[in-house]
Amino acid sequence: MTPTITCFGEVLWDVLPTSKQPGGAPMNVAADLRNFGLKAQMISRVGSDELGHELLQFIDQKHLPLDLIQIGQTHLTGVAKANISDTNEVTYKIVQPVAWDYIHLEPNLIDAVQKSDVFVYGSLAARSPMTKETLLVLLDIANLKVFDVNLRAPHYDSPTVENLLHQADIAKLNEHELIELSGWYGNGNTDLKEAMQGLYERYNLKTLCVTLGEKGAALLDATGFVRQEGFPVEVEDTIGSGDAFLAAFLYKTLQGEPAPKALAFACATGAYVAMQQGATPAFTEATITNTFLRNKPTIPFLFSNK
Repeated sequence: MTPTITCFGEVLWDVLPTSKQPGGAPMNVAADLRNFGLKAQMISRVGSDELGHELLQFIDQKHLPLDLIQIGQTHLTGVAKANISDTNEVTYKIVQPVAWDYIHLEPNLIDAVQKSDVFVYGSLAARSPMTKETLLVLLDIANLKVFDVNLRAPHYDSPTVENLLHQADIAKLNEHELIELSGWYGNGNTDLKEAMQGLYERYNLKTLCVTLGEKGAALLDATGFVRQEGFPVEVEDTIGSGDAFLAAFLYKTLQGEPAPKALAFACATGAYVAMQQGATPAFTEATITNTFLRNKPTIPFLFSNK
């Protein structure tokens, strides 16, 4: 039976110097999960404006259902102004308040989350009281909880992020976020493995993934520590690469793949999206395998049970 995955949080427009693109990490993850054939759906809120209608059309084109996306009358659809001058790390100025800051707790959301196998959420959606309260209620009834840490200053605070980490079964973050989080509780450890171990134990996680940009990614779970080297590519932009990584990792993990193979596939998917323009290009499992993994004598990962 195909797993159902519900993603919660922001949907918005990434405004670039010459264009605008649909975005929001939870939506990107949901769209990428659909690329792999999983039953993904999105909880969010847009405004009853032109940008909102355009977003709904895009989401529908990505074969994501619209019944969990609320349409508000009082706030505009979300917008984030993206700075892509650094090809390795995009920065954003995220407008507040907008429609997704006001996701109402409704019976259909509760029903959807209870029936889902996996619930994916981020820290950005917790920036506003109403959406944060809705998220916390849904976390109480969710099954497997996946926290996509997404620290965007000034839209977070340490008590909220720590609370969301305590709720998580799986957490994914980047290396900069790992260092910052480690510093919050007096560790400040810059050794990758030791810093991950500290987070993993402090929040009683089942799995911790840390993306390392062009250097690949690392993972820690009950079987040990895994390090996957990056796949060299010519970068078009990195928008959505981390979201594709998470979607691919969940896809392979839900298939029962061991951590090293799931991590390699996730890194390959993130690399593929970095080669494309925009956050949600179309691809399939075969696209990723044929581009990076087929006919390779070995997959370049380092694995240790220690």
